[in-house]
Amino acid sequence: MPRYLQGLRALGGLTLMLASPVVTAQSTPSAAKPVLQGESCSVRGLMDQLRQGMGSSSKAYRDYLQAVLREAAVSLPSGELHAAFERETDPVMVEQLAAALVARSEREAEKDAIQTVARRALEDRDPSVRAATVRAMRRTGALEKTGDMYERLMRDGSPEVRMEAAKNLIEDNEHVYSAHHGPATDMAVNAATASTDPKVTAKILESLDTRKMGPEAGQKLLGMLGHESADVRRSAALALGSVPAAQMAPAREALVGMYRGERDTGVRKALVQGIAELGFADAVPELRKLRSVDPGMAPEIDAWIRALESGVQEWGLLLREKQRQQQVR
Repeated sequence: MPRYLQGLRALGGLTLMLASPVVTAQSTPSAAKPVLQGESCSVRGLMDQLRQGMGSSSKAYRDYLQAVLREAAVSLPSGELHAAFERETDPVMVEQLAAALVARSEREAEKDAIQTVARRALEDRDPSVRAATVRAMRRTGALEKTGDMYERLMRDGSPEVRMEAAKNLIEDNEHVYSAHHGPATDMAVNAATASTDPKVTAKILESLDTRKMGPEAGQKLLGMLGHESADVRRSAALALGSVPAAQMAPAREALVGMYRGERDTGVRKALVQGIAELGFADAVPELRKLRSVDPGMAPEIDAWIRALESGVQEWGLLLREKQRQQQVR
């Protein structure tokens, strides 16, 4: 094992130190036996090592340092860890300390530790620190443990903070809940609709799988079709394509009705895609009716009709088939 890894293991309390005089060949039977003493896990020691190591050009080394802190978080003295987090002002180090507190909460060593992190994400004066603290909660269970934090972050004065919060919502839904947890989907929709930043709203909605979305969030999503931003309207149309069966009829009606009055080509393409996803082969008759509304959209609609009539039943494969149909014409 490389020397720097051995040193880190010792620093993290992962090895034992031999703390006794060396026993020579002349030792008598009555000589004291070596005593093994465990080295306590020091917040200051870990932070000094991490602060020095984060400047390394080796990503593997930096990742290792971060992993050491997260793994040691459960056994670190709570008071020292909280104090270090509260006084730290370097965004890089704040993120690592916040991640350690989140790890304590995730492993139920200190369930409320994540509230300390959430509070700083909302209240710190430095937007870089707020953004770093938000990143520390990514791909964790923070989404369900922090109340309306994400809706409030959507109104943060810093574009960086708003975008980091959006990334959390997207990645948590995809990687933590795999789009199969309705409350997580609803929280993402609620945050997106609470946002005053069209770029953030669009980013969340265009990445969201809404198959488990609740009816209240569904109504909010339908309302986004009337947004003044074309990007938001486009993203809302795409998100409505995967709604639960109980919400399909109103979603289809809204998309079809909106198509006739929409003037933005990008939004119209999204509306057609949403209609196709909601109905698969059953959407063909409706798409044929819409074909004459805008002659310029006829090639797009024709490609969808051919793809839908191919019999492909998996959405990802259907998207590829539609692209293939466009390329061969």
